[in-house]
Amino acid sequence: MTDKTLSQDLICGFIWCVALGITFMFCWILFDIISHGIPEISWTFLTSSVQQAGRSGGIGPIIISTLLILLVCLCVSIPLALATAILLSEFSNSHQRFTRLISTSLEILAGIPSIVFGLFGNAFFCIICGLGFSILSGGLTLACMVLPILTRSIEIGLRSVSDDYRLAGAALAIPRVKLLWRIILPAATPGLVAGLMLGIGRALAETAALIFTSGYVDRMPGSLLDSGRALSIHIYDLAMNVSGGETNAYATALILLVLLLVINLVAQWLSHRFLYRKVQL
Repeated sequence: MTDKTLSQDLICGFIWCVALGITFMFCWILFDIISHGIPEISWTFLTSSVQQAGRSGGIGPIIISTLLILLVCLCVSIPLALATAILLSEFSNSHQRFTRLISTSLEILAGIPSIVFGLFGNAFFCIICGLGFSILSGGLTLACMVLPILTRSIEIGLRSVSDDYRLAGAALAIPRVKLLWRIILPAATPGLVAGLMLGIGRALAETAALIFTSGYVDRMPGSLLDSGRALSIHIYDLAMNVSGGETNAYATALILLVLLLVINLVAQWLSHRFLYRKVQL
């Protein structure tokens, strides 16, 4: 066996060990959450209100608050991210000063800690805008957080589309907007879905930013201007501040994972439907 073959085998073995290690850690965490959380899961737990600071009762209002915060976040961030990504990839030159400024701003925003976004959201949305501790403040703060991830993912997806599509559209005198909507965006659907998954994952798992914006209140929200506790905050509170709340913390964590999985599956299904319809047209 030559030295070259030996080094290749060692590298392949190291890669396999890393992959198996990551898989083992994921399965271990998943097994731990499922084994501790699934005995507490019931319809009552999913629909009833929090009682005794979370030691008993359910998480019905918590789920509703989480979904409303996520809805506000996505309704604001997706259009902004899509427009920015289209501007950067389709209507501007990468060497322009304005384009470089936007790209640098996105990179800086992506590296800012979540606690800083929370302080910004508290100062701007809660105090300056007068929204107070509310679902709307939390959703808008999360929108600021996930905007760089969504924009970069969509931009990469658009840039990965072959220029042959653009040249063919120009040769056929297809309007640029129609070409973008009918051909470029469907071809970039995998990148769009990947960005959406990353954005949803970060939004659902966020805790620090929501403590300063959406608040701790665990009752059923009446509107977007009411305070609401997200699932991630509820898990943190049960695990750290409530004696005897570990069991319900595991159950809430399991619901959070299931919710993330369901949203991802729905997003993928919708993207496939969108792509199929565009191909049919």
